[in-house]
Amino acid sequence: MKELVCISVFIILSVLFAIAMVAAGFICQYRKKCPVKDSTYECGVIPFSDARIQFDVRYFNYAILFLIFDIETIFLYPFAAFIDSLGWFAVIEGFIFVSLLLFGLYYAINKKMLRWL
Repeated sequence: MKELVCISVFIILSVLFAIAMVAAGFICQYRKKCPVKDSTYECGVIPFSDARIQFDVRYFNYAILFLIFDIETIFLYPFAAFIDSLGWFAVIEGFIFVSLLLFGLYYAINKKMLRWL
């Protein structure tokens, strides 16, 4: 019962803190209208070209691959920390997970997604 009270107090204080931060943002905001401040760049620099430029798709490929292997690390760390208390089924599932990710890396290499030029 004590744990539920602690969790409830934590959740209530978290929600109140979030509401207080949003309210402080509304109270402290700058309200005076100015054409320079309402422009695209709020620092006062006059925009000289269109902000929409085309990025090379290779940037996105690298970003997606980074996210995939970064999340792999996040999932594998707790698995490696508690591998001695897990059963064989979990170890086999971990190897299946790693093999699927290695297959994805092999596919990315074969499609030449990791080559820059």
